[in-house]
Amino acid sequence: MSKKKGKDFKNKIKSVKGKLDITRSGIGYVIVEGVEKDIFIRPHDFGKAFHGDTVRISIKETNGKRLEGKVEEVIERKQIEFMGNIEISDSFAFFTPDSQKPMPDFYVSLKNLNGSKDKDRVIVRIINWADGDKKPEGEVVTVLKATDVNDMAMKEILIERGFPLEFSKEVLEETATLKEVVNDEIFSRKDCRKILTFTIDPVDAKDFDDAISIRKLKNDNYEIGVHIADVSHFVKPGSALDENAYDRATSVYLPDRVNPMLPEKISNELCSLRPNEDKFTFSVMFQINNKSEVKNYWLGKTIIHSDRRFTYEDVQEIIEKKQGDHLQEILLLNDLAQQFRKQRFKDGAINFSSTEVRFTLDENGKPIGMVVKESKEAHQLIEEFMLLANRKVAEHVSKIKVNKKPIPFPYRIHDKPDDEKLKPFVAFARKFGYKFDLDDEAAVAASFNQMLKDVQGRPEQHVLEQLGIRTMAKAIYTSENIGHYGLGFEHYCHFTSPIRRYPDILVHRVLEEILEKNVHPDKKMEEKCKHCSEKERAAMEAERAANKYKQVEYMQNFLGEEFEGVINGVSSFGFWVETVAQKCEGLVSVRDLSEYDDFRLNETEYALVGLRSGRKFRMGDIITIKVVAANLTKRQLDYEWVLKPEGETPKVKTKKMKHKK
Repeated sequence: MSKKKGKDFKNKIKSVKGKLDITRSGIGYVIVEGVEKDIFIRPHDFGKAFHGDTVRISIKETNGKRLEGKVEEVIERKQIEFMGNIEISDSFAFFTPDSQKPMPDFYVSLKNLNGSKDKDRVIVRIINWADGDKKPEGEVVTVLKATDVNDMAMKEILIERGFPLEFSKEVLEETATLKEVVNDEIFSRKDCRKILTFTIDPVDAKDFDDAISIRKLKNDNYEIGVHIADVSHFVKPGSALDENAYDRATSVYLPDRVNPMLPEKISNELCSLRPNEDKFTFSVMFQINNKSEVKNYWLGKTIIHSDRRFTYEDVQEIIEKKQGDHLQEILLLNDLAQQFRKQRFKDGAINFSSTEVRFTLDENGKPIGMVVKESKEAHQLIEEFMLLANRKVAEHVSKIKVNKKPIPFPYRIHDKPDDEKLKPFVAFARKFGYKFDLDDEAAVAASFNQMLKDVQGRPEQHVLEQLGIRTMAKAIYTSENIGHYGLGFEHYCHFTSPIRRYPDILVHRVLEEILEKNVHPDKKMEEKCKHCSEKERAAMEAERAANKYKQVEYMQNFLGEEFEGVINGVSSFGFWVETVAQKCEGLVSVRDLSEYDDFRLNETEYALVGLRSGRKFRMGDIITIKVVAANLTKRQLDYEWVLKPEGETPKVKTKKMKHKK
C-alpha cells in the first residue's frame, strides 16, 4: 500500500473488521479484506483477542508509514478450548495453554476444576473475561491421560483448529428433551412409508442421513425419491443446539474418531434413517424415464420407513453378480446413475478421480496397515442421485424472488481455474504431448477431461492429475451464485448431509420458508456462508494433520528401510515423496542432495535441477528413498534419496507390509 493510499484509508475508515495474526515474537497484524497491507497491532493493544480471532479494531493516529490499530472487540473466537497444564493452589488455579503464540494464563476457580489435580494436563474452555481483568476465566472440561499419546494428539489437532471436544451441559439438556416422530405431525407430511426405500452407506457408518425410494408409475416412468434426514425439524434457530451446530459448522473425520457437529442422540438416533423405523425427512421426488430424463419433480416434507440398510459392498456385489435383494431396482438405479454421470461429463463436468487412503488401526488406535478405497459403481449410484437433488433444490430456489430480489441462499460455488496457475500447467502438459484449448471455460473443461482420459496408465499420470487439481479454485459457500465449474452446474447447493454440515440445515430452512410461502430473507446469510467455508477449511486442515500424524506413526516402524515413491511436490529446499505402497509423504532435503550436485528449483519444469550434472528430480518421477526420521511431535517424515546403479530403474513395490512389533 502506498503512503497516500494508507493515509486515505485511515482518514476514511476509523474502524474495520479482520482476523488477528500474532507472530511467535508477539507482534500482531490484522488481515482486512480489500486492504493490501495488514494493519500492525502492538501487544498491549490486543485487548481480549487471541491468535486467529476475528476482531474489530480502531485505526490509531500514527505518524509512521504503516497503519496501526487497536483491538476494540472480539467478534468471533477461532477457538474456545485450549490444551495445557493446570497449577492448583489452596484458593484458586492457573491454566497455562500450550501455544506457539503468546497467550495469557487462565484463572480457574476451584469449583471449575472438574476433578483435575495439580500439574495435570487438561483441556480448559474460556467462560468469561470481564472488563478490567488481565486474565480470562476458564473451566476444566477434560482431564487428559498422559498414557494415551495418540488420544492427546488427536484432541490437540481438533482444539488447535477451533473444534470443541465436548457438548455443553445446556446443549445436552436441550437434546434430551427432543422426541421421536409424533403422530400429530405425520398428517402434514407426504407419507412415503409404503414405497420401497433403502439406504446405502459405508460398512462402519453410524448415521444415515440419506435414503432412496423407487417405484414404477402408471405412465411407465419411475418415481425416485431422494430422502434427507429432517434435522431442521429438531434443530431450531436460536436454540443452544443450533448455536453450537453453527459454531462447529461441520463434523470432523479423523482416522480413529469423528468429532460430530450434533450430539449422538440426533446424529445416530432421531435423525438417522435406520431400517424399520419411521423417520421425518425432507425429500425431492423425481419422475424419471428410462432415458434418465427428469420429467417432473416435487419438493417437500415427508415421512419414510427404510426397508433395508445396504453397505456399498452389498450393492457393488449385486451390480457385479446380478443377484441379491431388490436386484431389479438396484440395477435400474445404477443404469440411471451411469447415464447421469455420462451426461454430466458431456456437459462440462471435470472427471478428476480420487483414491481415498485410510489406515487400518489396532484396538489402541495405532496404524497397522492401509486400505485404498476406490470409487465404484455403488458409490457413483448414490453420488449421482445426491448431485441431482442438490442441483434441483438450488435451481428451484434460484427462481424465487422476494420484492423482485433473489433470496439469500447458501449456494455451493466453484470458480473457474486461475489463469496464473493454469498457464504454466498447460505449458507443462504440452511437454508430454497433451494440448489444451483455452478459448473458453467449456473448452478448458473438455481439454482436462481428454487429458485425464489419455493419461491413464502412463508414467506421467500421477503428476498431471495432481498438478491439474492444484490449478482448480476451492469450492466455497456464498449467497452470490456463479455456478459450480468442476461439476458443470449453473446452480448447486448442499442439501443432502444436514447431520454433518450446517449449510445443509440453512438450505432446508430456506426451502421450507419457500414451500410455506413465508420467506424471511436472512440478511446475515453471506456472513454465515463465510463462517461455514472457514470451518470447512479448518476441518480439512485437521483431517490432513491427523492423517499425517498416522503416517509418521506408521513409518516409525520402518526407519532405515528403502521404498519406492513418487515425487509429488518440489520447492527450493527439497522435494516431497509419497511412497507407492504406503501413501506416506516425506521430505528429501536439498541439503542431503548437496554431496551429489548443487540443485536449484526450475519452476516451469516443476523440478530440482543439478547445475553441474543436469540431473532432474521432477514431479511424477519414481525414485527410491530411505526413511531416516519420523518426528511425531512435528508430524514430519524425512527421507533420503537412494542412488541406484546406473541403468537400474526403480520398480514399484505393491506387496503388503507388516509393521515391526
